[in-house]
Amino acid sequence: MPAEWERHAASWLAWPHNHRDWPGKFAPIPWIIADIVRHIASAETVHLLVQNKSQRRQAEHCLEKSDANLSAVRFHLQETDRIWTRDSGPIFLTRNTPAIHQDRRTGVSLKPGMDRNQCQERPTGRIAGKQRLAAVGWAFNAWAKYGNYHRDRRLPAFVADLLGAPLWTPEATDARGRIRRIVLEGGSIDVNGQGCLLTTRECLLARVQQRNPGFSRQKIEEILRDYLGVKRILWLAGGIAGDDTHGHIDDAARFAGPALILACVEPDRRDPNHRSLRENLKLLRSMRDHNDRPFDLAELPMPRPVVFNRQRLPASYANFYVCNAGVLVPVFNDPADLPALRVLEQVFAGRAIVPIYARDLVWGLGTLHCMTQQQPAV
Repeated sequence: MPAEWERHAASWLAWPHNHRDWPGKFAPIPWIIADIVRHIASAETVHLLVQNKSQRRQAEHCLEKSDANLSAVRFHLQETDRIWTRDSGPIFLTRNTPAIHQDRRTGVSLKPGMDRNQCQERPTGRIAGKQRLAAVGWAFNAWAKYGNYHRDRRLPAFVADLLGAPLWTPEATDARGRIRRIVLEGGSIDVNGQGCLLTTRECLLARVQQRNPGFSRQKIEEILRDYLGVKRILWLAGGIAGDDTHGHIDDAARFAGPALILACVEPDRRDPNHRSLRENLKLLRSMRDHNDRPFDLAELPMPRPVVFNRQRLPASYANFYVCNAGVLVPVFNDPADLPALRVLEQVFAGRAIVPIYARDLVWGLGTLHCMTQQQPAV
């Protein structure tokens, strides 16, 4: 699995349609999505999923009004339950792609290097011949929390078929000897493209909203290695308050380079995020990268609690999305917006940092990273 900052062929998004995800506040959401598409489509193809022809016309209207590059947008009629393609869509793998020597801290490409094989052949699927792109279609069960996910669950097969890419559907034998599909969401993991993967115990190991009952930590690590081509699993404690996924990593800590990790911090001891984020930072300081060296760490501030209708929302600057055009960053009209953007400017040197207003968007319990999935260039 390549790192997110490696070159993209495209990004996959879905047009918003489920009003229940933003109850009483849906009206601005299509315009926010249109602005996100505008930025991404300035430098790569956007594959946009729409429910029907009528919604395609609505999306085209919003995108045209928002001055998006419509020639870079590919519309696909495919019904979804929600727009969170990071979690419901496939994860892309590459093989035999040129490795890039990158600056240890920033991840900026320096010069071509040797080939690497990031895609392993397993009994459940093979990459034939010189195929360089494949997809992993994990089972999706709406974060083991909601009942409406059956349209979303069909998304990996739809995408793989459209691209003509081999699709792996991971399954394994649980503690009772039953063969079962493996549930995993893209927002629960983050990789550096060099064999390291970040995740949390809260999401993948806890019994609350348990995705894969009957599977041990050792077995889950084996599955991640087998299907994502990673070698080292870095377990943090948990995610942030208000996160209905129960511990997704992409709100708490993210890779920003092969050996650089952004870690969210909350200095206010009264805030429920303080203790878990402090534990994450302590764990990160003891971890080693793919070269067995300590990681470079950068602290990313948290915004003040974002509350709507008496509900704490999962607002985090770590839910940024790295695309060809730059780094799209959720902002919340908060005093911490500017300090967070400055941190991201330092760690993503040479890339444009693009703030996206997300205070309304996060009422849907997700922001930029949750609604995007990168397709790597091959």
